[in-house]
Amino acid sequence: MLLYIVRHGDPNYTLDCLTERGKLQAEAVGKRIAASKIDRIFSSPMGRARETAAPACRLLGLEPTIEEWTHEILDERLTPFPDGKRKSVTLIQNTYYRENGNMDLDYNHSLECVGFNESGMGNALKYIEENGKAFLERLGYKEENGIYRILRPNEEKVALFCHAAFGRAWLSVLLHLPVHMMWASFSYTHTGVTVIEFKNNENGITAPRCLCFSDMSHLYAEGLDLIHDNDVEL
Repeated sequence: MLLYIVRHGDPNYTLDCLTERGKLQAEAVGKRIAASKIDRIFSSPMGRARETAAPACRLLGLEPTIEEWTHEILDERLTPFPDGKRKSVTLIQNTYYRENGNMDLDYNHSLECVGFNESGMGNALKYIEENGKAFLERLGYKEENGIYRILRPNEEKVALFCHAAFGRAWLSVLLHLPVHMMWASFSYTHTGVTVIEFKNNENGITAPRCLCFSDMSHLYAEGLDLIHDNDVEL
């Protein structure tokens, strides 16, 4: 099985919808997803994710399945670090997550990192991990101590339209990467496509492998700008 994790397009966060730029991005990624011959489409319940999924659904003639557990991480990612003002862990300068030995924190201790240790990210990760396991089991893969038992070989390509913080958190769980280093080192661009492979090995077990992260070649193909969230042109 190939799992495509797609971030939503450029949003109006206040109205929870796409901007005009975001709608163009959604059409572009819709063509990408359709060309990949995706079999099933899942979406966060939030408006900006559902709008991003709509072109792909239209082109493929599919109805999206709404997965409530994939909504964006909200209050749980707020922290008073470093100035006492509550803000998203995403807005903290990433050097804090690397300095003073923080970058050496392993997966099981990553929530001890500054910023994260004063947030509710632990609860968010637990929620995503539990529901993610149930989701993958429905698709044929049951997690058992870090590997996945193949309940039934799944040759489908499935796409999930979701959010940046959610996406990085779930990838942290799936790939067993320290969550604070996901925030320090990986940034999801609008309509970025991440592809995770669950290979159907003959011995009946598998593990997720990342084939690409936040790919935006569909934007280039459609002649759209390659501006990242922080106005860096890629």
